[in-house]
Amino acid sequence: MAKEMTFSIIKPNAVKKNAIGDIINMFESQGLKIAAAKLTVLPRKKAEEFYAEHSARPFFGELVDFMTSGPVMLMALSGEGAIMKNRAIMGATDPAKAEAGTIRKKHGASVGENAVHGSDSPESAARELALFFEKSELVNA
Repeated sequence: MAKEMTFSIIKPNAVKKNAIGDIINMFESQGLKIAAAKLTVLPRKKAEEFYAEHSARPFFGELVDFMTSGPVMLMALSGEGAIMKNRAIMGATDPAKAEAGTIRKKHGASVGENAVHGSDSPESAARELALFFEKSELVNA
């Protein structure tokens, strides 16, 4: 398996419940390294750009409202097979269907407030990382 980099967001509901450290520990204990991280409140335009693929869906406005409702932790994660490893650690999108021991099972509240986001492909990872980080900000690459 090749070393790669992926993008992750700890969403407002998980930040609010003070779960950043636990979530980072879950990533690190499974072999992922933090290549960059920043705590920020997403500007509405940036959230709309990030979720542009969902702009025609009925939940788009609610999603953007949620993602701009409080601080988020933006991260670049690196490691062997980082994209798929991250997705496995996160668990199913619906916390009720996520496996025990996954981030979403432990910290997710609902499909909409499922605690974390992770890139689903190398193409998505490249686009999402470029949207939130300068190349000079990435370490452990």
